[in-house]
Amino acid sequence: MNNILDGKKTAATIKDEIARAVEELQAVGSKKPHLAAILVGNDGGSVTYVNAKMRDCAEVGFESTLIHLEESVSEDKLMEEIKKLNDNPDVDGFIVQLPLPKHINEKRVIMAIRPDKDVDGFHPQNVGNMMLNFPGFLPATPYGIVQLIKRHGIETSGKHCVVVGRSHIVGSPVSVLMARNAYPGNCTVTLCHSRTKNLKELCQQADILICALGKPEFIQADMVKEGSVIIDVGTTRVPDSSRKSGFRLKGDVDFEAVAPKASFITPVPGGVGPMTRAMLLKNTLEAVQGKAY
Repeated sequence: MNNILDGKKTAATIKDEIARAVEELQAVGSKKPHLAAILVGNDGGSVTYVNAKMRDCAEVGFESTLIHLEESVSEDKLMEEIKKLNDNPDVDGFIVQLPLPKHINEKRVIMAIRPDKDVDGFHPQNVGNMMLNFPGFLPATPYGIVQLIKRHGIETSGKHCVVVGRSHIVGSPVSVLMARNAYPGNCTVTLCHSRTKNLKELCQQADILICALGKPEFIQADMVKEGSVIIDVGTTRVPDSSRKSGFRLKGDVDFEAVAPKASFITPVPGGVGPMTRAMLLKNTLEAVQGKAY
């Protein structure tokens, strides 16, 4: 199938570019970029994801630090760890893996991270910079989506982009990026959510459909038009006894049914996920290079 938006392959290319940039930095006496991560608890998906990020760091020549805290850790203790990373001049960027346990206020945590080290791009200052097209860190998943579109040369100007899902992590920011006066961008954007009426009809109008709902195979073939570009951000674990892990990942799009109608489509896994991790590395590199702040 030649219409696959291969996030794994594209992310590998980006990581190669980052590794070369790290070599160039070191050649002129600069430090290795250093990415840190705070993981609270033992959620299977979060543990797998953070460990993959640490492996990515090794592949591109970054230093990395993982701070793994108990599920029961107090909010104040977590804030202490965040302060240490904020104050550590050797750490260029860090993330606090979400979601957090219910007893911890996520908004307080996000606000506590220094904007110039917030390589996840969640701090209100970085979100505001994105809205105004000022320098700053873009949120990793939306950044990965626009890079995937750009590196496959997909036309966006004047196209109708429909985004399904309005989360602050994906849906809302990617709607901003696809509407901005840039490439990729210059789309007419419709942002849909749980209260949207005529959702099927709106999806059918999309030249570019970005789905970030977390509902397996929600998008069916009769909801998309011929020749559309389909970006599937969903990654839901569903039971599968034939797999060693006991589960497999499913996207928000019924891939087998929709792929024949699409001009381009992302697979799950291997689509947006690898791009998210690559953009986290790119943000950290830009922190060292002084491009973001």
